[in-house]
Amino acid sequence: MRAIELSADKVAAAKRAFTTRRVPESHMRSLITGNIAPRTGDLVLAIVEKIGSHKRIEMPNGRKAFLTVGDTIIVCYGNRYAPDQFEAVIGEDLGPCELVAAGGVAAHKLCKHDRMNEPTRIVPLGLLGNSAGMVLNLDQYGIDLTPRQAQITTVFVAGTAMNAGKTYTSASLVHGFSRAGFKVAGIKSTGTGSGGDIWQMSDYGADTVLDFTDAGMPSTYLQPPDLIERGVLGLIAHAAERGCEVAVVEIADGLHHEETAALLRSSKLRHASRGLVFAANDALGAQAGLQTLNDWGWRVFALSGQLTRSPLAMREASRATGIPVLTAAEIQAGDLCGPILGSSNFKLQMVDKSQEQPRVESRPRATLAERIVAQIKPNGTTGPGMQPLAPSVSQAS
Repeated sequence: MRAIELSADKVAAAKRAFTTRRVPESHMRSLITGNIAPRTGDLVLAIVEKIGSHKRIEMPNGRKAFLTVGDTIIVCYGNRYAPDQFEAVIGEDLGPCELVAAGGVAAHKLCKHDRMNEPTRIVPLGLLGNSAGMVLNLDQYGIDLTPRQAQITTVFVAGTAMNAGKTYTSASLVHGFSRAGFKVAGIKSTGTGSGGDIWQMSDYGADTVLDFTDAGMPSTYLQPPDLIERGVLGLIAHAAERGCEVAVVEIADGLHHEETAALLRSSKLRHASRGLVFAANDALGAQAGLQTLNDWGWRVFALSGQLTRSPLAMREASRATGIPVLTAAEIQAGDLCGPILGSSNFKLQMVDKSQEQPRVESRPRATLAERIVAQIKPNGTTGPGMQPLAPSVSQAS
């Protein structure tokens, strides 16, 4: 193993992936080569050899940059589990491998969905290191995962499988609570590093958005279950410390995915939340998923997801399970806020047709709209304690 100095210009010229966003470019000062077995989370500088299924790379700001042969990219080593795309694992050396996720994950493809082309081929030039020649890894830049109490209302979202509608359901919950005046965190707790889901939750009103890369993992596939559990609880606690009152936490993939099943069997997670909303593709999946969640001790507030695109599928699911089946529009309107908060008289109303912010009746505290009005001075400026309203991706350490 040897380390050579890496210029700031070479770092700046590379297309940097979303998964690396917590690592300052100023720390990328050496290139480490040799007989090295990479670890999950190691940053790697690679060159694009052949364009495949991923023709663009998602950058830290969310922009998807087109890739061309010969481009240098900065990504992370990580494993991937995606039934609709690839299964991939980290290799034993720095030999050629694939870009298996647009968010910036390098690994060796094991299998793929038949609709997918072969993944984009990349050749690692070396691991990125600091000025002392030490390998940079995401776990060095993650949030504090020390166990601690979090004073925050938490609801989980799980589903039957990939693309069951979990993210849209999560974003809809975020929107409903945000409209009700709550400061909401949108959290993607497991999966493969990509910004799409947290950008959507941000666009739907989340004040803070976080994912497992903030906990130091480019992907949660094949990570130790106790580390994933600590990561999820740490993200929730971090959101509470940032002043969020509600956390909407999405769990990736389906109930039979190994890490998802281990996480949902966790009594710590169950006791840290009010319950769960379940996204399903059809009535049979909803019924089977609900039975599994009941066996694991979860309270399920409602069904949602892809099945709500069909009134007939909704009717079947309602008859089969006996629990509410809600569309995204109903969730966005706040229909689940009351049940999740444990308030039977929770009511969300618009102030009037010309205003976007609602008010909440039967709540003792001021709504977000009322707080804004209270802090506006007669000349239209905000008071000294006013916080920015724009949601942001957390970069806090």
